[in-house]
Amino acid sequence: MDPISNEEECMASVEEALQIFGGKWSFLVLRQLFKGPQRFNQLRRNLDHISTKSLTDILRHLEEHEIIRRQVFPTVPVTVEYSLTDKGKDFQTILVEMGNWARKWGKPRGIDLSEQRE
Repeated sequence: MDPISNEEECMASVEEALQIFGGKWSFLVLRQLFKGPQRFNQLRRNLDHISTKSLTDILRHLEEHEIIRRQVFPTVPVTVEYSLTDKGKDFQTILVEMGNWARKWGKPRGIDLSEQRE
C-alpha cells in the first residue's frame, strides 16, 4: 500500500471514531461508565449540566455503536443499567492519553482521566 493510501485510510478511521465519540457529552458519559455500571439517574446526577434529552440521545448513540450496553432488569419499576462493552473499554486508553496531552498543552480544568485507569 502506498503512503498516500495508508494516510487516507488512517484519516478515514479517525473520522469514523470522531463520528462515534465526537458528541459534546460522549467523553464525560464514558468517564462515568469507566467507574462501573450506572443507572440513567445516576449518570444524570453525576453529569449535572446535561439535559435528560441529551443524555438519552448520547446513550442511544453509544449503544447503537456497541460502545455501551443497556441492560433492562425485570423489576417494578423497571431498572435500566448502562455499562461499557469491551469495545467501549478499549477506548479508555485513548481518553487517558488525551488527558495526558491536555495536561501538557491545555488549560488546567481539574479533571483527571488517569485516576479512572485500572
